Amino acid sequence: MADDMRLPESVEGSAQPEAEADSSKIPQDELNRITDDLIAAFKSVFDPEIPVDIYELGLIYKVDIDDDRKVDVEMTLTAPGCPVAGDMPGWVETAARGVDGVKDVEVRLTFDPPWDPSRMSDEARLALNML
Repeated sequence: MADDMRLPESVEGSAQPEAEADSSKIPQDELNRITDDLIAAFKSVFDPEIPVDIYELGLIYKVDIDDDRKVDVEMTLTAPGCPVAGDMPGWVETAARGVDGVKDVEVRLTFDPPWDPSRMSDEARLALNML
């Protein structure tokens, strides 16, 4: 596995993932660029009911980039009955596929653990007047 971006259990102060690089076929500087570009791609996807992107909302739980440049995304929704539950994983996949260097993408939904507002970044809280 080339890179494992994980959101901390608590995102107090930052929504930046922790990158753990194992020995990888992908050079570290390229891995860093792909990671930054994936974050930017996730920030381009919005929950249509909430004026905040899915990354800052804390909906992206885990991202793995393997040596073959396949990106595996584990994400959730704000609620299991979310009206875009069938669409949002496709939006995330499309956004990730647009990142230069990514060869394949798989997005999986999980509700374990369930999303709650504590996963939001300070930026998201500010946008939603929750500070």
